[in-house]
Amino acid sequence: MDEERSFLRMSLNVVPVSILYSTTGPYAAVGREAVSGAMAAVAEINSDPAYGFTIAAKIDDPGGRAEAYAGLGQCAIRDYRCRHIIGTLTSWSRKDLLPVVERNGALLWYAFPYEGYEASDSVVYLGPCPNQHLLPLFDYVLPRYGRQPFIVGSNYIWGWEISRIAREITEASGGQVVSDRYVPLGSTEVDHLVTEIQQKKPDFIFSNLVGQSATAFIEAYGAFRKNQPDAPPIVACNLSESDLDGLSPEARCGHVTTSIYFDRLETPENKAFKARMAARQGAGRMISTPFMSAYMAMSILARSIADAGSDAPEAVRSIATSRLFDTPVGPIGIDPRTHHAAFRPHLGLSDEDGGFTLLQSANEVISADPYLVRSLMKRVAAPHPVTLKVVK
Repeated sequence: MDEERSFLRMSLNVVPVSILYSTTGPYAAVGREAVSGAMAAVAEINSDPAYGFTIAAKIDDPGGRAEAYAGLGQCAIRDYRCRHIIGTLTSWSRKDLLPVVERNGALLWYAFPYEGYEASDSVVYLGPCPNQHLLPLFDYVLPRYGRQPFIVGSNYIWGWEISRIAREITEASGGQVVSDRYVPLGSTEVDHLVTEIQQKKPDFIFSNLVGQSATAFIEAYGAFRKNQPDAPPIVACNLSESDLDGLSPEARCGHVTTSIYFDRLETPENKAFKARMAARQGAGRMISTPFMSAYMAMSILARSIADAGSDAPEAVRSIATSRLFDTPVGPIGIDPRTHHAAFRPHLGLSDEDGGFTLLQSANEVISADPYLVRSLMKRVAAPHPVTLKVVK
């Protein structure tokens, strides 16, 4: 251990970075995609002499156990001298890790959709918050499908808070939530949900399920839809290509989701990104949002270190919040007050191949409003504050 630690810090040309995603457990598929994306960025950084340093990745697997993140993060910071952690998927695990990061003066790079109502000097938020995912989604689905959703979520912070905001939006529009149900994180016992949906006939199903719970629900609902072609769609803020992988073609198709990234985005930035990934990993691989998000986090971290000339968290944070970064989703800026990134949200419809056809995109990037202060004020003045354009 001492020899490895000495090697990591024997030269300023080596920067140790912790990669902390669960690659086993209830949301393992998403975690594996995130690790692959982060390591794809590491491979690019370490082969580019312009950076002047290499990344030494310290990869740990908490196994989907929220209580394991703090210990592994502490070990990475104390024993491996990591000053930056790329990681955590769930808000439960992020909030368990956050005190460790704050106490040790480190910086967490969090790159997944979350429920908002948080801003820490020790976190760079590179995932969208509700005004960048939930609000655009409901502005699309409520007038098209109806105002009586069935809400189902994983039984922890993400599920609770996103469901709460969705209920407030629905009721403010004159609608009513017909049911609000939760299942334990990782549970695959979902048949009762499909039965209740059959009975209550909602206008759409809003799913906040995570990992294998989401996969099991989509598969079970797909079996029901075989004999019910007019069954309402599943809509979500966190559904990605990796969640549909391995499902039957019938179960995969017909779901509406919002995301800052889709594999099929026809932008110059995404085309260049996919070409680089194909050159490294082979053609034909579908790039998921978790892969891209972790890749983006590692890339922005490395460019911030290069510009700062140090991996000191304060110096890196100052750089990261003071300039734009070229990313697969376009130029990204990070608010120096909240440390949240501004994003351009998209809406996609899933198909039998497990990919998403683009439905609509925001005309411009939307600044993060993690506490929904500005967003709720705008909604009082205008029911649909996010201008979206139809993709033809």
